[in-house]
Amino acid sequence: MSFGRKSPRRVFLFALLACVGTILLDSPSRAQTPSPALLVLEKSDNSLAIVNPETLKIIARVPAGPDPHEIVASPDGKLAYISNYGGSDSTLNTISVVDLVAQKALPAINLGALHSAHGLEFAGGKLYFTVETNKAIGRIDPATQTVEWVLGTGQDRTHMIVVAASLDRIATSNVNSGTISIIEQVTAASPAPPPAGAGGNPPPNYGTPPGGVRKTWRVTSIPSGRGSEGFDISPDGKEIWAANAQDDTVTIIDVASKKAVQTFGVSVKHGNRLKFTPDGKRVLISGLGGGPNAGGPNLVVLDVESHKLVKELSLGGGSAGILVQPDGARAYVAVSAKDKVAVVDLKTLEVAGEIPVGKGPDGLAYRTDARAARGRGSAN
Repeated sequence: MSFGRKSPRRVFLFALLACVGTILLDSPSRAQTPSPALLVLEKSDNSLAIVNPETLKIIARVPAGPDPHEIVASPDGKLAYISNYGGSDSTLNTISVVDLVAQKALPAINLGALHSAHGLEFAGGKLYFTVETNKAIGRIDPATQTVEWVLGTGQDRTHMIVVAASLDRIATSNVNSGTISIIEQVTAASPAPPPAGAGGNPPPNYGTPPGGVRKTWRVTSIPSGRGSEGFDISPDGKEIWAANAQDDTVTIIDVASKKAVQTFGVSVKHGNRLKFTPDGKRVLISGLGGGPNAGGPNLVVLDVESHKLVKELSLGGGSAGILVQPDGARAYVAVSAKDKVAVVDLKTLEVAGEIPVGKGPDGLAYRTDARAARGRGSAN
């Protein structure tokens, strides 16, 4: 290798490559693919705000369909799915789809006879959802955008949903029934074969061989409290904590026994969302506080082991959606009454910033870095 001067031709090539690199770095397509990104549903504006979590600035807005309530990002970070709610007796029967890379709305998924979609969860490469009008949950294959499975809960206003990584256990909150449902896939023995028919002919076979085994789903609905709405499962999978909005209480359910083991009061009024921190040591509950605009805490932090209050925060207005950042450093809380998202530092438990957004923010999601997600295998 020579240490002499570069030839004019080489100088030109280096300059050309540098110019192309600058264009690629500053191109709109790169600027429009933030990774990661905070996704905020501006419910009253029927829009989705895409926020850079480092600068806390909105970098794009995309139509979210009618009455958007909850949102989830696909594991590869390319798409977002948004439930179009409309109330528990709504005629709305769609889930909106947004391309997060191109930042544009795609054709919505039509749910047919299923109405009032609300809770959403991605698991096993499939999209799970609740439908309040039908008192049911369902599953969508994103590849075909079709509903491939539906199961009734028998509960009024089946609202939020969590799906185990093993896919054989699902939990839902049921607002008007005041219950938490644990839905398990179990093996059931088929009945013994009936006696042979006339002439010694064997009975007809309608599927499972007589005396064999089959898979089925068992629904156990556990009383929680009035207005059971926001809930979460502890990271170790042993407990469900449910916020009872109409009672201003929290109920703890033991997953193994499927029984409520304790209910206690909390200082936040009308608590409607509840989330564990990733380490399982604390629980965050948001609510309306003393009213839609002021008075009382809008967010409380509880110690999981002792169930004691750690911190109360007044965010300036009635609050709803909570999202804990995957690394556990921050929580984002949608302050619906003040059209903002509060950023809470989970180390200091202080408000570290605010994001002004559109009207009525509610559902929140986090778009992970698609490259990192490929390295980990999955991420939500």
